[in-house]
Amino acid sequence: MTSKSVRTEIVNDSVSLEVEGSIGWVVLTRPDQINAINDDIRTGVPNALQTLDGNPEIRVIVIRGQGERGFCAGADIKEIRPPETSIETRQRMGSNRWIESLDRIEKPVIAAIHGYCMGGGLELALACDIRMAAPGAVMSLPETALGLIPGGGGTQRLPRTVGQAKAMDMMLTGARLNAKEALAIDLVTRMATSDTSLLDDVRALAQVIGQRPPVATRFVKRAVAAANDLELSKGFDLELDLFAFLKTSSDAKEAALAFKEKREPNFSGN
Repeated sequence: MTSKSVRTEIVNDSVSLEVEGSIGWVVLTRPDQINAINDDIRTGVPNALQTLDGNPEIRVIVIRGQGERGFCAGADIKEIRPPETSIETRQRMGSNRWIESLDRIEKPVIAAIHGYCMGGGLELALACDIRMAAPGAVMSLPETALGLIPGGGGTQRLPRTVGQAKAMDMMLTGARLNAKEALAIDLVTRMATSDTSLLDDVRALAQVIGQRPPVATRFVKRAVAAANDLELSKGFDLELDLFAFLKTSSDAKEAALAFKEKREPNFSGN
């Protein structure tokens, strides 16, 4: 698939963003370390996401890792920190809950997973709305082998994604799942045609989503995300509220008119 011209912006030494038509790409740029998470990534990813979320031309955001070896190998264990007490560790991690920044992004976010996706890398992917994996991807939360537990949301997001029993199995054993196994338990939502086609397949998916009315896309993301926290009756109320807002929108009127006139709609985002 031929892509549009791409504009690249360096966020910091470990993260860049790319604008390609209506698609915004957040790129982890530490390929020699399999994009292991350092402080630059912890600050750069939220900054890049916020920039793209605020760009009215961007309809869909994709997070990917640079290099052939993987999406993200997890925390960089070579990153040197001074000795900390448990309280200091809690304060440091609590002051930068960077993966949770994805929960504040209104536009849909896709994780393009290839190669190793381990530990914090998988936690980052779990925070995305859609996960597409290359067939050769390998996913795991191995923290208990290091005497730790996942600290970037894994113990909370994984059970909500694959169910409590399977999540418990993965975290207690540190089992490594390939893309086919991950797809079978809904850890990923789609599998690319091949390892080499991942980015083209993700781009095609992003374009399908991006062609739909952007406000409706944001509202459905908001409603579905709220389903984890709201009582069912309150969820129904939110759904009806959002539906009513959309019913009189310019894009809803344009969709109906385009259908009547048998043409492609031209959505304005209003």
